[in-house]
Amino acid sequence: MDLIPVDRIGRPDAPSRLQSADGLSSSDMSRPRLPAWFRVQAQTGPDYLYIKRVLEELKLHTICEEARCPNRWECWNARTATFLILGDICTRRCHYCSVQTGKPLPLDLKEPGRVAEAVRALGLRHVVVTSVNRDELSDGGAGMFAATIRETRRLNPDCTIEVLIPDFGGDAAALNEVCCARPDILNHNIETVARLFPAIRPQGKYGRSIEVLRQAKQQGMTTKSGLIVGMGETLDEARQVMRDLRSGECDILTIGQYLQPTKQHIPVERFYEPALFDALKTEALALGFHHVESGPLVRSSYHASDHAGLDRNQE
Repeated sequence: MDLIPVDRIGRPDAPSRLQSADGLSSSDMSRPRLPAWFRVQAQTGPDYLYIKRVLEELKLHTICEEARCPNRWECWNARTATFLILGDICTRRCHYCSVQTGKPLPLDLKEPGRVAEAVRALGLRHVVVTSVNRDELSDGGAGMFAATIRETRRLNPDCTIEVLIPDFGGDAAALNEVCCARPDILNHNIETVARLFPAIRPQGKYGRSIEVLRQAKQQGMTTKSGLIVGMGETLDEARQVMRDLRSGECDILTIGQYLQPTKQHIPVERFYEPALFDALKTEALALGFHHVESGPLVRSSYHASDHAGLDRNQE
């Protein structure tokens, strides 16, 4: 079982990084060296390989792969995965995200059924479904989210369902369509602080993201959001995000460390030590969040079954 630095996970050029005269690779020179706590266990066990085969056979995407998640070995070996619907090409270009951007392909109307089949084949008790942004669609893809929820529940009545949605351009009708399908958890990630939003998420709006969560809560949803730290925010700004989320009664929060996917993305400004993540978790719980995941390798769907009140060891 190998311990692999997370900045090499999923990078096709990782084994052949060019060395400079002083022994540093081009990646080492352009990006800060990772702290010692950024190590993950890369183990392709039978469950990992089974998930990979099911996804390939059903022609499905996962954000685990598209976003180069450092936890996918752990999650896939526990038979959990986050499905990526609406294709794998995003209409937005966020400067921290490695998902491909460009002109998307037409919708695959059979995709919701294939996600439901994958959930059944994998025997999942909790499933997370997310998507790329599809700003060219009149509903932003909300109808496909609703169809995926309905199909998944039809084939898997005992499985809890979490959706990680885009902002739908602030379209209340689109959000309502997803809420009416009654997912168990509705997640919309805030990602960064208000000051950095225009530079890091230029096609999004901080206030709009807060309002999406507020409206979802008003429709009876259990709501969730995620914050990425290390992109240049101050601690006080991160704390303000937590307060803003709680002002709309957001229930669940994830806090994780930003890691620069490629040299074309914004650099890491700061690595938070594990103790600081623990402190932020304590503060967030004191604000009233019902559940908080906070740590260097935490991502939005990490231990998601815990957020739904399930024991992930039983999945």
